Amino acid sequence: ALETLKMFEKKDSRVKSAAATNLSFLYYLGNELEQATNYADLAVNSDRYNPAALTNKGNTVFANGDYEKAAEFYKEALRNDSLCTEALYNLGLAYKKLNRIDEALDCFLKLHAILPNSAQVLYQLASIYQIMEDPSQAIEWLLQLISVVPTDPHVLSKLGNLYDTEGDKSQAFHYYCESYRYFPSNIEVIEWLGAYYID
Repeated sequence: ALETLKMFEKKDSRVKSAAATNLSFLYYLGNELEQATNYADLAVNSDRYNPAALTNKGNTVFANGDYEKAAEFYKEALRNDSLCTEALYNLGLAYKKLNRIDEALDCFLKLHAILPNSAQVLYQLASIYQIMEDPSQAIEWLLQLISVVPTDPHVLSKLGNLYDTEGDKSQAFHYYCESYRYFPSNIEVIEWLGAYYID
C-alpha cells in the first residue's frame, strides 16, 4: 500500500494530497509518528481544505501530547466538512484530555445524533458522565452500549461497578457474572464475586 501510494506523490495537488493523507494514516497506524507527521504536513500543504488531511495532522499532534493544537486542526477539518465524524470524535477526545468536559460531551452528543449505534461514541458518553459523577446517566449509556455489543466483558464489569457504587448489589452481581462468563480471567471481577459470595 505504501509503495502504491508513493507513486502518486508526483501528481497534481489533489491527488498528491489524497495519497499523502493515506500515507500519513498508514504510518500513524504503524506508530511511525515522524513519517506520519511528514506526510500529514505534505497533505495539508497540498490541499488546505482536505478534512481527512487536517484530521491526520491533528492525530499526529495529539499523539505528541499537544491536545490544544490538535483540537485546532480538528476544528478546521470540521469547518471544511461539518460531517467529518473522525474529526468530531477526535475533537471530543482532545477536549476530554484538556478536561473541557462540557465541550467533549457536546461533541459526543452531536456524534451520537449522526452515528446512533456507534459503540465507541456510546462508551465515550458513558465515560464522560462517569467523570461528571452522574452514575445514573453513565449506566443509561452503558445499557445502550451493551445492546450494541452484548458480549464485551469490560463494559459488563463497568456496569457491575456502577451498580455496586449505586448500592444495587443484585444488578451488580448480574453484570459481574456476565462479565465473568465472557472473560473469566479478570482478577477484579473474580475478587468482587468472591467478596459477594462471602457476604
